[in-house]
Amino acid sequence: MLTTESTAQAPAIKLLAVIEATTVNAVAKNMLEFQRSALELSRQSPDSVKVETSFVTFDRDRMGDMNEFVRAMRERGLEIDVIPESRRFDLRVIRALRRIVKRRSPDIILTHQVKSHFLIRLSRLWREYPWVAFHHGYTATDRKMRAYNYLDRWSLPAARRVVTVCQAFARELTHSGGVAANRINVQHNSIRPEQPVSVEEIEALKTRLGITREERVLLAVGRLSSEKAHADLLQAVSLLPEVAPGISARLVIVGDGPERGRLEEAVASLGLVDRVTFIGQVSDVRPYYAAADALVLPSHTEGSPYVLLEAMAAGLPVVATAVGGIPEMVEDETSALLVAPRDARLMAWAIARILTDDELAQRLAMNASALAATRYSPEAYFRSLVEIYRGLIKDMKSRGN
Repeated sequence: MLTTESTAQAPAIKLLAVIEATTVNAVAKNMLEFQRSALELSRQSPDSVKVETSFVTFDRDRMGDMNEFVRAMRERGLEIDVIPESRRFDLRVIRALRRIVKRRSPDIILTHQVKSHFLIRLSRLWREYPWVAFHHGYTATDRKMRAYNYLDRWSLPAARRVVTVCQAFARELTHSGGVAANRINVQHNSIRPEQPVSVEEIEALKTRLGITREERVLLAVGRLSSEKAHADLLQAVSLLPEVAPGISARLVIVGDGPERGRLEEAVASLGLVDRVTFIGQVSDVRPYYAAADALVLPSHTEGSPYVLLEAMAAGLPVVATAVGGIPEMVEDETSALLVAPRDARLMAWAIARILTDDELAQRLAMNASALAATRYSPEAYFRSLVEIYRGLIKDMKSRGN
């Protein structure tokens, strides 16, 4: 088990995180960042709260250490138990899960996804150990996702705390999810600044993509799914010549997903073939942020999007829809330009303002970068979560439970 450092002042908080992952996905990155912050703060201040975290995951494909997530955790010195399973909701894993929890004897159990929420609720482990469930929002793109959402609404009311990423999701959990408001904490995601990209890397990327010196670069990053509303963005790009005559702009779309075929058809029908480039999934997005003049986030629904945080940390001005947690994270006209969702013309006007007003673009980027470095720093995120954990442990002790 990875320990920040021993201390005589107080025992470490022991966390056990139940995570379903085969890759180092957003949840895994979040947990790794939490541990990194714990170590750094411990080294900086011997009086800081100490945290120990171990993990439980599931292996449906019998991959063992070939599983990227398991390998990444072990390479970082983190202890992880792997439970074999035969299908996604294999209830036979509950017995193994109970044995692991008893052996680890955590102060708090953490869960991040529908399946892990469900298993802790069904196993009744929540009656024996404080349980904190992390909620990342609901999507209703198909029948399966709607079924998962229904299952989650059964599980989450039993958690001692539900940590969600924005006030909009908190209200939804209270109104339709059956979670008591006093059990919900809102905690936006965090971002760690990356190493800067060299001028040579930026120029090499633009050359590879065929971007000329006269072209301004708009960037969209994310899964190509309907709720991300890339179709709205394509409409906005098609309107740019009308609202910003003389500006030559190229839209670069990083990511992949089920909507790619439809989006490529839309590009052709709108006459945007020479102005839109699909990149697909990439492991390192930094050069794209560095090469861009603005990030555009056209989503119909969002929580606390990493894409927004990444752009802020990269010093990139942002045009985004005012949905979900986005208006909680940035302020219109101060740290981003916010527009109503599903309004391509308003989005086009906002993009045009950034591309034609250098002073505005610089001010938005500077203010957003400052926010990313302070309010959304990994250290601030760590301290906020630790306060939640300490309060929960104190409350449990006072109840004698």
